[in-house]
Parts: sequence; C-alpha cells; structure tokens
Amino acid sequence: MLKKDNLQLGLVLGFIAPLIGLVIYYLIVFMPRHVSFTEYLGYLKQLKSLLTGVSSISLIANAILFTIYINSRKDKTAKGVFVSTLIYGVVVLLIKLVA
Repeated sequence: MLKKDNLQLGLVLGFIAPLIGLVIYYLIVFMPRHVSFTEYLGYLKQLKSLLTGVSSISLIANAILFTIYINSRKDKTAKGVFVSTLIYGVVVLLIKLVA
C-alpha cells in the first residue's frame, strides 16, 4: 500500500501523520505530568501559543513523509502530503485568528 504513487494516498497519510505527532507530543510532554488527553486538548484550545508549537511539531511528521516520498521518486504521493500540510497550516492560522 505505501509503495503506491497517488495523490489520495498522500492526502490520507498527510492528514493522519500530524495526528500521530499530536499524540506523541502528548505522550512525551503532558502524560508524565499526569495531564489527561482531554485536558491536553483543552489547553490547546485555550492557549494559542501552545497550539502553534504543537502544530509545528506535529507537522514535522509530514516533513518526514514528504522527504521519504520525494527521495523515493513518488511525486504524486509527496504532492498529496504537501497539500495536506498546507491545509493544516491554513486551518491552524484561521483558528489562531478567529478564535
């Protein structure tokens, strides 16, 4: 499945990878402080600076995926990862500006 080269695969991977990054950040930083995942999401909602930092770290997962697919010459999949990264970035920017 991951050997395919298509835009849809890139979009799916590009939307899932930052969510995994978000969970990993929680496990490394907040779980040792005995903060529940629900409280963690509440902090992200309240503290816009935390949202920016966590989203940046979460999008590193997409940068890794993008690099892997570019280096393996799977350009369509890499394009999907890139598009999803842009969408995430715009959504986080809109959340910061509107909320």
